Amino acid sequence: MRDFVRQLTRPSLRRVFLQRVLVGAAAGFFGFVALCLISVGLYAVLPVPTTPLVGIRIVEASFSGRPIRVSRDWVSVENMAPSLLKAAIASEDFHFNEHRGFDFDAIEKARKANERAELRGRGRIRGASTISQQTAKNVFLWPGRTWLRKGLEAWLTVLIEATWPKRRILEVYLNVIEFGDGVYGVEAASRRFFRKSAKSLTSSEAALLIAVLPNPRKLLVDHPSAYVRYRQTSILRRLSYVDVPE
Repeated sequence: MRDFVRQLTRPSLRRVFLQRVLVGAAAGFFGFVALCLISVGLYAVLPVPTTPLVGIRIVEASFSGRPIRVSRDWVSVENMAPSLLKAAIASEDFHFNEHRGFDFDAIEKARKANERAELRGRGRIRGASTISQQTAKNVFLWPGRTWLRKGLEAWLTVLIEATWPKRRILEVYLNVIEFGDGVYGVEAASRRFFRKSAKSLTSSEAALLIAVLPNPRKLLVDHPSAYVRYRQTSILRRLSYVDVPE
């Protein structure tokens, strides 16, 4: 070990060692960028086969001894009720059609609201993620609030917005989002909770589905709380102000 350390202290060997480290780091970085570009490019046209969250839920169920449930059924945006598309925008990202991945006004409002909640010592943390950001997180990343995860989310959001049409972003989002225990995507959710396809949902049913998205593990479609009903009503009121991207 001492001989190895002495060798590294020699100028020529130290230079070679540092060069190899830099080359390895550069190769890793460009490999990561290439992987992101390829993945985002493929998912611009192909269905997403699975997501990290599905794997995480399977592991959680295995360790807790619960049955492993995975219900997914990819459908095109043309096979979703227009009211469902509008409900998602009205509830999750009202300025979806205008921004380029980040709603900076919403981010600032969320920051101020969270500061007030922190000063009071109560209140839930308010988020400001757009549908584009949530799509990046759900398709490629894991849940969490670390700076690493948020940084990767921002990078992937930029790529998605640069290469996917808005309609495709909405399509992927609604196909991968979690709606309950083992239920992923609007088609599986529609079949599970309403015994019909996503294309056949009424406005009220669509709004109820979207109303649970802040926390689908606690807010239930089949047993809606007063809070879920309040969100459903609020979403319905906003539908007429939303346009579906072409």
